[in-house]
Amino acid sequence: MLHRVFVNSVFLFLIISGLFTFSMAGMVFAQSSYDINIPAGAASPDAPYFWQSEKDGRTDGIIEINIDDTVVWKNADTAAHTVSSGTPTEGPDEIFDSGLFAPGKSFPHTFAAKGNYPYFCIVHPWMTGTVIVTEGFQIIPKVGNDIGDGLTTFDVEYDFNRVLSSAIINEEKKSITFEIIGNAKSDDHNLTLKLPSALIDGPFAIWVDGKKISDFESVKDNDISIVDISLTKDSKLITIVGTSVIPEFGVMTMVILGVAIISILIVGQRLQIPNRF
Repeated sequence: MLHRVFVNSVFLFLIISGLFTFSMAGMVFAQSSYDINIPAGAASPDAPYFWQSEKDGRTDGIIEINIDDTVVWKNADTAAHTVSSGTPTEGPDEIFDSGLFAPGKSFPHTFAAKGNYPYFCIVHPWMTGTVIVTEGFQIIPKVGNDIGDGLTTFDVEYDFNRVLSSAIINEEKKSITFEIIGNAKSDDHNLTLKLPSALIDGPFAIWVDGKKISDFESVKDNDISIVDISLTKDSKLITIVGTSVIPEFGVMTMVILGVAIISILIVGQRLQIPNRF
């Protein structure tokens, strides 16, 4: 009997662990591929629009993405099209070219460098658009892997002219400290941080190089706090104190604890049932 309860508990644990891993995988990786549909009728210059971006619904063929993002053009028209970099007046510039692709087919292209990339259809030159590639946010990966169970971690995104090399969490003080390294790439020393509420939640107090500052803004966007901090070229350390920080017992630890409690309760109930046979 005890053996059966143990096996059932292990099986339940494996199921919950698998669901947890799947859900965490969905949270860690941000979207990096965006579809632009070529609608039915786009082959006619009188069509109401020639492109439709699933990212933001734009129909002018313009899409703004980050470096290393991918755009996928999907042909939902009844005619074949091309997606060719360049302009109708100057012709293709050979940065990318789909060639002629049929209805129901698609063409992906990953953009590795910052810049503006105009494109058009060679067969239907009134179909024009532009891919705008920006540097986007840098990432500090797996923040929180050095505390708790080490499995509940977060990717912290930031935009800054230098590099944040680490994120050290102090559970007692409910704080995260970031170290700044490298040379400034511009004269704009404003730092923007995206802090998940499950990692650290506000309202915040901020210290720069040991001195408390008030020159910052914090806005909540769903479960993300977007924090803007005015720094200088000599700033070295930033400490952000919140009302809560990532708990000592992460999600996986709580799952294991829950399974253990359920197992104990089941065993206890089994032992209390008299054997009538």
